[in-house]
Amino acid sequence: MNRFTANKDYQHGDSLTTAVVLVQLGTPTAPTAKALREYLAEFLADPRVVEIPAAVWRIILHGVILRVRPSKSAAKYKSIWMEEGSPLRVHTEQQVAAIKQSLGSNVEVVMAMRYGEPSIKNVLKDLQKRNLRKLLILPMYPQYSGPTTATVFDEVVKELKTWRNLPEFRFIRNFHDDAMYIDAVASGIEQAWQEKGRSEKLVMSFHGVPKRTLTLGDPYHCECLKTARLLGERLGLSKDDYIVTFQSRFGSAEWLQPYTEPTLIKMAQEGVKSVDVVCPGFIADCLETLEEISQEACEAFLHAGGQKFNYIPCVNDSQKIVQTLNELIKTHTHGW
Repeated sequence: MNRFTANKDYQHGDSLTTAVVLVQLGTPTAPTAKALREYLAEFLADPRVVEIPAAVWRIILHGVILRVRPSKSAAKYKSIWMEEGSPLRVHTEQQVAAIKQSLGSNVEVVMAMRYGEPSIKNVLKDLQKRNLRKLLILPMYPQYSGPTTATVFDEVVKELKTWRNLPEFRFIRNFHDDAMYIDAVASGIEQAWQEKGRSEKLVMSFHGVPKRTLTLGDPYHCECLKTARLLGERLGLSKDDYIVTFQSRFGSAEWLQPYTEPTLIKMAQEGVKSVDVVCPGFIADCLETLEEISQEACEAFLHAGGQKFNYIPCVNDSQKIVQTLNELIKTHTHGW
């Protein structure tokens, strides 16, 4: 039995494929408890996502979490589900289509999900059948982190390790301080201000990670703060005009602070009447932005005494983010 795989139909002289794979976090196939159970089982079993000894975590995951959380998560997904499907998948498909149109037919541009479908494994196997020779992986996370960017690398290498004929391989680590990315996010904020007016405070909410990852050497916190600083400078804001927070806590351990929802509640209690909230670490709207921020955080702020909560959408398939991703791809495929 052959240990390594290859395209059995390959003939010397066949045309070769250059491909760019945009990798997002992932999404369940439907807003149901069954689909969420499958999705969460894969997501939460990743040792980079949950750094608890496997034997202990397996008991907690399968004995408690996967018995309770799927139905609760399904209800949250139902509240933001689009007619075309999961918002994250819909927006990513739109980004891929726009990039394809811009780059032309010389480069294959496809989407993959780290968890769920289309899986990295299946996407790469399909490209293998088309004589893949040059491969660029673009994780859709502006700020590098082990539980996000690094786990994409893990999964790509896991599949490529089984190939007999490897492609040339390049990997985009981050783009948290890319000028075009900063401008794309800032332009979305400015558009929101033009349409709805500017609130007293701009809250920049990034996805959280356990604090211990910072002390162990993960640069995510620093890259989030740099993104926020550059956005503030691009928008002409003083340090008092905005605040950086972190959302999506899980478990009882301390995560990066300040936490988004408690901060919003405190602001409202202290007399802040209006806030604009943007999530610069997300390239596409998803559960964490549409449900956790636009719904839950909004309700918490208003209930605590706030009067106006304006959620500013992610860059999604805006012209500027498509241009940003195009330039990243062109830079990292230079010479191909």
